Amino acid sequence: MSISAPQPLPNSADSVFRDGGTVTDRLVEANTHYATEFHDPGMDARPVLRVAVVACMDARLDLHAALGLRLGDCHTIRNAGGVVTDDVIRSLTISQRALGTRSVVLIHHTGCGLLNLTEDFRHDLEAEVGQRPSWAVEAFKDLDKDVRQSMQRVRTSPFLLHKDDVRGFVFDVHTGLLREIDPQA
Repeated sequence: MSISAPQPLPNSADSVFRDGGTVTDRLVEANTHYATEFHDPGMDARPVLRVAVVACMDARLDLHAALGLRLGDCHTIRNAGGVVTDDVIRSLTISQRALGTRSVVLIHHTGCGLLNLTEDFRHDLEAEVGQRPSWAVEAFKDLDKDVRQSMQRVRTSPFLLHKDDVRGFVFDVHTGLLREIDPQA
C-alpha cells in the first residue's frame, strides 16, 4: 500500500489546473488582491482574548467562525488530530510566557482522519522511504479519551504557567456544535 498516492481534487480546484496554474499560484494571486485592500490593523502579537486554541488541521473546521473569533483574538495552533505534541507544548509555552495567553482550548472533531490510522502508518512510511519518522502518528480510536489525554498533557507540562483554564471539546462536523469533554470522566 502506497501512503503517498494522490487523492482526487474537488471540482473547485479543477479550474486552476485547466488554466495551467497551480494551487499555490491561485493562493499568491488571491494574496495580491487581498493586499490591494489591506489596512494594517495596528495590532500587537498578543491575543486580545489571551487564549490559545489547539485544533485539528482538518479543512472543514473554520475555527474563527465556529468560535465567534476575530482577527487578533487568539493564537491558533493546528496539527493532524489537534493532538498535544511536544511541538504544541512549545507553541503554548511561547504563547503563554512571551505573549500573555492564559487559557487553552483544545478541539478535536468527529470524522477525524486519525481515527482510522494506526502506528502502522509510520511503519509503512519507513518501508516506503527507507527512513523511520522521528514523530509518532498519535492516532486514536476514542475522541473523548484523546481530548482528555491532551488536556492532561497541557495540565502536567512543567513549561506552562497557566493551567487552570484548560478545556477540551469535540466539534461535530455535521452540526457545527461543540461538545465539552469532562476531564474526569
